[in-house]
Amino acid sequence: MDFGVLIIGDEILSGRRKDVHLARSIELLSARGLRLAWARYLGDDRDALSAVLRQTLAGEDVVFSFGGIGATPDDHTRQAAAAALGVPTVLHPEAAGLIEAQMQARWGRAATPQQLAMGEFPQGAGLIPNPVNRIPGFSLRDHHFVPGFPQMAHPMVEWVLDTHYAHLHHRDDRVEDALRVYEAPESALVDLMLALEQRHGVTVFSLPHLGSESTRRHIELGAKGPAEAVAAAMADMRAELQRRGHPVEDLPD
Repeated sequence: MDFGVLIIGDEILSGRRKDVHLARSIELLSARGLRLAWARYLGDDRDALSAVLRQTLAGEDVVFSFGGIGATPDDHTRQAAAAALGVPTVLHPEAAGLIEAQMQARWGRAATPQQLAMGEFPQGAGLIPNPVNRIPGFSLRDHHFVPGFPQMAHPMVEWVLDTHYAHLHHRDDRVEDALRVYEAPESALVDLMLALEQRHGVTVFSLPHLGSESTRRHIELGAKGPAEAVAAAMADMRAELQRRGHPVEDLPD
């Protein structure tokens, strides 16, 4: 299974809000030996959301969708997900109970129809508990829809990963390692990169840095793949760079 994220909201695309979901998703996956395969940013357009979800729901990826599950006119994710599957939205009875309890606890009154609408999910959806205000997100197949608020969304993603995908944690021994190379143009390292990939079956990457006040110009050269193969590739890389006379340095912790 690959993991992907959908980050939804005009406020992200316009710059009114800064996205924090992508970086945190990578962290949460990495902590469990998993990795992110792709990410997409989408605006608050119901038809466009439906088209993307129709495509992703037809695949086998695990997808986390952030944002647009409220009940204001600019929230379209719940309806778009239902349209993508060709099912109606229905008030989930457990979600309704949670919303009613939250309204009673916070305001001392029953939930309004507009508030109960936050529990209207595509037919057949399961719930994702919300530890902050108890108003749940929902799951459809391997798609998991959470609010745009990071304080709510990120614990909800953790719950999904640990509840539904614990069997995938740390199954893949893929690792990534790199070092800094000085006094070498990137073009001069291409032959070494190709040789390391062929010899060790890893993916070799190169990230040039133009330098700053704290670091001089360098290339971050590394490998990713199975742990044993990466260790062997990095040892060969270091030895060959030193043979060629390029200073190298370990990355700071």
